[in-house]
Amino acid sequence: MNFFWHVPRNILIIVLKLYRRVVSPMYGQVCRFFPSCSAYALEAVTVHGAVKGSWFAMRRIVRCHPWNSGGIDHVPAPVHVNWDDPSTVPLIVQLNHPHVFLAKQQETQSRNSA
Repeated sequence: MNFFWHVPRNILIIVLKLYRRVVSPMYGQVCRFFPSCSAYALEAVTVHGAVKGSWFAMRRIVRCHPWNSGGIDHVPAPVHVNWDDPSTVPLIVQLNHPHVFLAKQQETQSRNSA
């Protein structure tokens, strides 16, 4: 049953990854936000699911226009997720929040080496 529940989310993830691999490189670095709109959408769908993640992605795309100054705009964190262990965090979340997860990774490595 769990497999069928995640099918819409997984389809959106595949479409977003294809977009990021095929279409996005043709445009180059033109996004006025960090993370880029496609990275934001991928994180939102991965973390929040197909419906809520699509809602966050659409809101972000609507804000992306020439009159918006852009800047850092992260996906709202889900309330029920605790990512103290960096190995359990999806890669797109780690890439979109490097300051958080690089610090945790260094902290974990220093604890393991001690």
